[in-house]
Amino acid sequence: VNKAAAALAQSGLHGVVGASWTTDAPFRETAEAIEAARSKDILAVEMEAAALYTFARCAGVQVLCLAHVTNTMGQAGDDFEKGEADGTRDALAALGAIISGLQDPS
Repeated sequence: VNKAAAALAQSGLHGVVGASWTTDAPFRETAEAIEAARSKDILAVEMEAAALYTFARCAGVQVLCLAHVTNTMGQAGDDFEKGEADGTRDALAALGAIISGLQDPS
């Protein structure tokens, strides 16, 4: 995570590092569960990280989960782009910077 954050900073891109709450049913969560997440400074709610980290543990590999955070949930397969100034391209640029930074042997 630190190397990825450093690669982003070195490329001039901005990223936020923090915890997310993985749930497969964000609209069914209880008020108590939501408050518990808030009390832990959770930055985002998403639906994929737990599966990625479970795969990594079982496969014995490292995984870094990047989240393209928007203010609305996806409603269809073609509505990934929700941000201003073409957020999808920014997310892919961030991914490219991180990959380049992690491949750098220094």
